[in-house]
Amino acid sequence: MAGAPPLKHWRTTLERVEKFVSPLYFTDCNLRGRLFGENCPVAALSSFLTPERLPYQEAVRQDFSPAQVGCSFGPTWWTCWFRVELTIPEAWVGQEVHLCWESDGEGLVWRDGEPVQGLTKEGEKTSYILTDRLEEGDPRRWVPRVLCQFLDLRLPPRVCSLTLYVEVACSGLLGAGKGSMIAAPDPEKTFQLTRAELAVFHRDVHKLLVDLELLLGIAKGLGEDNQRSFQALYTANQMVNVCDPARPETFPMAQALASRFFGQHGGESQHTIHATGHCHIDTAWLWPFKETIRKCARSWVTAVQLMEQNPEFIFACSQAQQLEWVRNHYPGLHARLQEFACRGQFVPVGGTWVEMDGNLPSGEAMVRQFLQGQNFFLQEFGKMCSEFWLPDTFGYSAQLPQIMRGCGIRHFLTQKLSWNLVNSFPHHTFFWEGLDGSHVLVHFPPGDSYGMQGSVDEVLKTVANNRDKGRTNHSAFLFGFGDGGGGPTQTMLDRLTRLGNTDGLPRVQLSSPKQLFSALESDSGQLCTWVGELFLELHNGTYTTHAQIKKGNRECERVLHDVELLSSLALARSAQFLYPAAQLQHLWRLLLLNQFHDVVTGSCIQLVAADAMCHYADIRSHGNALLSTAAAALCAGEPGPEGLLIVNTLPWKRTEVLALPKPGGAHSLALVTVPSMGYAPVPAPASLQPLPPQQPVFVAQETDGSVTLDNGIIRVRLDPTGRLTSLVLVASGREAVAEGAVGNQFVLFDDVPLYWDAWDVMDYHLETRKPVLGQAGTLAVGTEGGLRGSAWFLLQITPSSRLSQEVVLDAGCPYVRFHTEVHWHEAHKFLKVEFPARVRCSQATYEIQFGHLQRPTHYNTSWDWARFEVWAHRWMDLSEHGFGLALLNDCKYGASVRGSVLSLSLLRAPKAPDATADMGRHEFTYALMPHKGSFQDAGVIRAAYSLNFPLLALPVPGPAPATSWSAFSLSSPAVVLETVKQAETSPESQTRALVLRLYEAHGSHVDCWLHTSLPIQEAILCDLLEQRDPAGHLPLQDNRLKLTFSPFQVQSLLLVLQPPPD
Repeated sequence: MAGAPPLKHWRTTLERVEKFVSPLYFTDCNLRGRLFGENCPVAALSSFLTPERLPYQEAVRQDFSPAQVGCSFGPTWWTCWFRVELTIPEAWVGQEVHLCWESDGEGLVWRDGEPVQGLTKEGEKTSYILTDRLEEGDPRRWVPRVLCQFLDLRLPPRVCSLTLYVEVACSGLLGAGKGSMIAAPDPEKTFQLTRAELAVFHRDVHKLLVDLELLLGIAKGLGEDNQRSFQALYTANQMVNVCDPARPETFPMAQALASRFFGQHGGESQHTIHATGHCHIDTAWLWPFKETIRKCARSWVTAVQLMEQNPEFIFACSQAQQLEWVRNHYPGLHARLQEFACRGQFVPVGGTWVEMDGNLPSGEAMVRQFLQGQNFFLQEFGKMCSEFWLPDTFGYSAQLPQIMRGCGIRHFLTQKLSWNLVNSFPHHTFFWEGLDGSHVLVHFPPGDSYGMQGSVDEVLKTVANNRDKGRTNHSAFLFGFGDGGGGPTQTMLDRLTRLGNTDGLPRVQLSSPKQLFSALESDSGQLCTWVGELFLELHNGTYTTHAQIKKGNRECERVLHDVELLSSLALARSAQFLYPAAQLQHLWRLLLLNQFHDVVTGSCIQLVAADAMCHYADIRSHGNALLSTAAAALCAGEPGPEGLLIVNTLPWKRTEVLALPKPGGAHSLALVTVPSMGYAPVPAPASLQPLPPQQPVFVAQETDGSVTLDNGIIRVRLDPTGRLTSLVLVASGREAVAEGAVGNQFVLFDDVPLYWDAWDVMDYHLETRKPVLGQAGTLAVGTEGGLRGSAWFLLQITPSSRLSQEVVLDAGCPYVRFHTEVHWHEAHKFLKVEFPARVRCSQATYEIQFGHLQRPTHYNTSWDWARFEVWAHRWMDLSEHGFGLALLNDCKYGASVRGSVLSLSLLRAPKAPDATADMGRHEFTYALMPHKGSFQDAGVIRAAYSLNFPLLALPVPGPAPATSWSAFSLSSPAVVLETVKQAETSPESQTRALVLRLYEAHGSHVDCWLHTSLPIQEAILCDLLEQRDPAGHLPLQDNRLKLTFSPFQVQSLLLVLQPPPD
């Protein structure tokens, strides 16, 4: 029959449709070639170049020079401002007109002094809508001023003009890496403007292109053995038959064919995909902090435009820090975000100051992320977040569930475990049980991405990849360009809206995180529970990379802890003292900023690392000044000698050897005893002191060059090269070093990962182990004994790198310290130190935030050997019944215990994205503590705190107290009083109140009495956001409070101080 349709070949039909929408082939006659119609150049173009990131009002006052398409500008990190003068032809009135703009750098369009849209080729935003002709009642209808002039004033042709400014950063969406994305930035890179013109945009063509691309996606995604796939392909083929790109009057017939297909709905059992607009912006990474401020503006102003044009569009946005930047630099944009937040379209999520690393920050720092973030969201948007949002970080501490729950959060969204190198995580929706037993509902978007683009392939993957089929029927779908910002596009929205409820596909609805989690929660009866940490089997080099950043982080956490404690004590004891709340908030926010997951981890460019080091220097400088102010206030009115105040900022009594400053810059050693969270006067000169109860340190060097240090608690023997040959617990005579082995053995590894240089250390690096051998005769006695004994040595690691170390043992101290200085100049090498222990156990214990956990010392399963390099905070311990060995540190995080060998990771040498990472001089201390019994009973936790929080010898301007004083003490060694600070009271409140944060550290149920000498009026339990527990009133008995803890429980306590005397 002549009219019968021919048989169709799958491939030729598919490719026919592909060519019809192709941007590369047959654009002279296909549909894609008709997306834009008439065009004309801009009326005038001029520019100026600056190394500064100038505000708009200052930039537009500069001298602009004539420019043209094709011009180059740069170098990297500079900014080129373009003044673009436009004249829209009168013939185009009533049509949709775009400014088409393409350049290598990220752009931001300014109109009438306000940012209106971001422009970036990488983010598929290459045009700005000048006029939008839409049907009456369409929510996107907008008639701009220039069009009003055309329509109302009937001005002559080509007389209506408009001037825009385009601010172009000399960097791309993902920085300016030289040769590859994660390479160090190319400082001499130049950028080019390749397009600047006006063009008529054909919206009907755009809609047809979206439909045809979706139909192609369905045909390919469902495959040749699926009936619905053929229906999609045949529909697309028929659309090509009826659609003549040169005749717009044929478009409605093609559109009707598509609408008939997409109008065929699925059944009630369809999986529901909750599509939420998203724009992950790394607060710093391959670009500096200051560039992130502009990335936020470029991305969010575009999202505002989409929210305005699409009332159903919901955009989720995390990180209070970024919102504060926008508030300060782009107040008009911030006001629009607040407006759309009231409409429910702009949804702040996360509750934290930044999307921090999930491993390295201390427990208190994690609490402050939420405290600062939640308070900011409440202040600026009227409510706190109900979900934690951390899509891109390098692991998740087992204490996060408890911290979340304490901050009003019950839901958690992330997806990074999809990057696991070895084991596929078994769930996408599950309950996560933390170290203390707290539970949160967790969802990983099954599409394994936070930057979807709305394609059919992504939608189908979301369903197929879901590992909790049968348990839940809902999934998240986060769409929008991310990492470097960019965010959603109108095309993405059009795709997802069109898919809606289409037979053969999951149901797609534009949704909010709250709607997603409500749906998941209502269907959670069959969900599984994961207990303990969520360990990322990748990026474990980030525990070590950029050691100076790690050290700065640990030191600043200590400084802020000490400042808050002393300022709180001064507030309680002095009516005149003003607690430095504003200064401390600033310093905390600076620290929290640098705990972003690409900063504290060291996976950032050199510019960011330099900024972080400057921030740490500011925190230390201002923090030390605040310490001095608080110490002076504590001493006010006390009789006694002038000079020094010895302060103990930890919640237990300490007797330690301390180096006291003397005139002329010298120091003298003294054995001091300072009460819990209090102070003591400087001890009398040694000639006037009674004999100390501690045995003096004995130091001896043998004829073979070896050195022995003995303080009656432990005996240390070093061989002539500085390696540890023996470590004996004197009371029992128990040897801690494995037979035939040596400790303090430095080892060097080749460290060449597969791609992510600063991020990854691969398991095969262990096959390249090379012990660093010292030269006999380099070991010498340092301090000769008494209160302190020491020995020191030099070690040439390689021809380029060297190390010096002083091994120190103090009177009465249960551990030996290794003060280390390294001059490090390597490429792709990894330095560790090893301690083989005479201990056998299948589990080692590692400190984490507010507690500790066990990890295997063997490689039985793939889950075990995937943890060949793990993270810890201040200590790790390997114990058998009755005896153990703990390795403490003051600024390291990478660690491992394999068999009976404790290993501490010291330095790496990656070359991307920072070619200078870790190069130069380093100082750090680690310590070794053998112990009888369990590490809990032996005091390992307290020892690690003491190493990290040394006693303070603070000079005071007036008389120092003549007697000791303690503010707080605890009856149980299992409980740690971690933090003492002023309560976050509102400005109008004059209540003087402190917040105490305590946690159970041993893993036990315990009752504990908290004793205080402060004038307390009332004591109430509160949550981590310092909101009172209505049933949390605690009776005060003889200045004591009774507290009850379960294992690893964190409790916060609000203490209202009595009014100061008049």
